Amino acid sequence: MIDLYYWPTPNGHKITIALEEMGLPYTIHYVDISKGDQFKPEFLRFSPNNKMPAIIEHDGIGGMQTSIFESGAILLYLSGKTGKYIPSDMKSKVLVWEWLMWQMAGFGPMLGQVHHFNHYAPVKIDYAIERYMNEANRLYGVLEAQLSKGDYVTGDDYTIADMAILPWTRSYARQGIDLAKFPNIARWRETLHNRKAVQKAYEIGEKNKTDLRELSGEEWQKLFGTTKPK
Repeated sequence: MIDLYYWPTPNGHKITIALEEMGLPYTIHYVDISKGDQFKPEFLRFSPNNKMPAIIEHDGIGGMQTSIFESGAILLYLSGKTGKYIPSDMKSKVLVWEWLMWQMAGFGPMLGQVHHFNHYAPVKIDYAIERYMNEANRLYGVLEAQLSKGDYVTGDDYTIADMAILPWTRSYARQGIDLAKFPNIARWRETLHNRKAVQKAYEIGEKNKTDLRELSGEEWQKLFGTTKPK
């Protein structure tokens, strides 16, 4: 059994998608980031960067309890454990690693920023919005070009790279993206959204969906690390 420490964010969705796709049993422990649960000492013991998701597998490496933080590391662990959604040959495996790192280093962080400044920031800063929207469109262009080569991100097979990238495209409209300009991404998204595991993962998230704009001043400070303007 795997304990999943989760909140319905793109990084959280990655792991529920993977667990559903791989058919692994898991129990969800909700980490309400708007309430500051990510800063609780008991959570920091196994997720020292105070971020979710994180997992604890009670019968993990060597039969011992194993904890893992960082969504990319969790995906690599789960795919390695099951042998699913990761190629067996090294050349193809490296391609999956590359696109997983691309999501973690660029696609996710940049889209998080454009989403924040477009949607949550109480004070609209034109420079920040333009900077991150331009980068978001550039990154969507990179993904569009890659998806022109095959059905999935790394070719003909669905992998953890797809699972990592997909949730970050869910809020494309709030990111200022015109999806009509990216037909390969639109086609790929439709294919993945028809998968039962993806649908189940998103349904799980809907149960605890919140509007972060309604946070109290204290909650805003905990989540974003800044004072909420009045």
